[in-house]
Amino acid sequence: MTTFPGLLEACRLIKSGALSPQTLLSRASDRADAIEPSLKAFVVRATSASITQQVKPGPLCGIPVGVKDIIATVDLPTTNGSPIYKGVTPERDASIITRIRALGGVIFGKTVTTEFAWRSPGPTTNPWSSEHTPGGSSSGSAAAVAAGIVPLALGSQTQGSIIRPAAFCGVVGLKASYGATPKEGVHPLSGSLDHIGFFTRSVDDAALALSLLKNRDAIEDESIVLDDFSFDVESGVPALPRPRIALLSTPHDHLLSSEQSAVLAECAECLRSGGATLESLTLPDAFWAGLTDMNLIMECEGAVAHKNHFEHHPNMLGEHIRDLVTKGRAHSAVAYIEARDRQKALRKAVASYYFSRFDAFLTAPATGEAPKGLSWTGDPIFCALWSFLGTPSITLPFKRSSLGLPLGIQLVGNYREDEKLLRVSKFVESLVPQ
Repeated sequence: MTTFPGLLEACRLIKSGALSPQTLLSRASDRADAIEPSLKAFVVRATSASITQQVKPGPLCGIPVGVKDIIATVDLPTTNGSPIYKGVTPERDASIITRIRALGGVIFGKTVTTEFAWRSPGPTTNPWSSEHTPGGSSSGSAAAVAAGIVPLALGSQTQGSIIRPAAFCGVVGLKASYGATPKEGVHPLSGSLDHIGFFTRSVDDAALALSLLKNRDAIEDESIVLDDFSFDVESGVPALPRPRIALLSTPHDHLLSSEQSAVLAECAECLRSGGATLESLTLPDAFWAGLTDMNLIMECEGAVAHKNHFEHHPNMLGEHIRDLVTKGRAHSAVAYIEARDRQKALRKAVASYYFSRFDAFLTAPATGEAPKGLSWTGDPIFCALWSFLGTPSITLPFKRSSLGLPLGIQLVGNYREDEKLLRVSKFVESLVPQ
């Protein structure tokens, strides 16, 4: 869709002096000015003066970054997609924003989110067709990268809010392992399920983002510190040769469109031809039953996160948030604790029994192309289990549908083995038809 440089290329060009930060930022602003009236990816953008002031030396010098509007920024309002926070500017940056600024990155604008990252859509359209959803809840971030405004955008995923919109918009979406990226200063939906991740235009771009923005310490609740991994600014992350990949069958495959099913089959054949080992895999029913536990956890934690909103601003909450809180209040503490225990047991089980045999799973990122209309952001069913288990996942664009809309594939890795997943993804990306 765009010839603008991706993240890694832009970093190389700026470092070499072939491209100035000011030129890149000016191009980003011009691009946004031209297409934002129809795209509507941003709630608010930084002023030209603010953008210039943010430029400083570092690995991300001059890189414009889109930030999902549930992530706190001191110089731009953080509305959380809700009228409750209209015009509210936080007193502190979120931890990941502090890191981006320290690395030289420029906060270009706040991207549209569904209400509190949950269901009720904003106005953003799909860059490939304004009549279709960009997905959600990280709607604006996916659209802004796909449309060539920014080479990097931050999103969050509690069920499918990175993987699905990335697939619908035809970009790379990376959800790192649970707890691998900073969440302090991000409005929670469900603390045990919320992930912060990235939208980029290539696997190498996503690997660069993770290498720079992953946790350096474990001071946040349930945070982890991934090992540093090999990343060369010239060649990117090395592909994993001859990976062992499980072609996953799910109880929900009947929901796949014929074109999405064909993409998975074509991808599997490409991987076999490229030297990968592929085997079919079906997970036990206990894993899929875990999605019931996932909903219970999300409802309970959502009820806590929105307690004050529900009590003091009920008329300013959308029906989906009100419903979430009502359901959460009806669950018992025992039910919540038992669901969390099963979540942790299943995470250990998938590592012990399956990722000891496979480097990654191959599955769909969504039921098919982006649905028509802007009132629904699509079904997250093919992403939800990996959010529940906290395993890293990534979506890569593969081809376009008969309507010209993107269709992608999803790869899932083992918890804390994000580097391996990126290396498998680099292998897969090299085989994607151009």
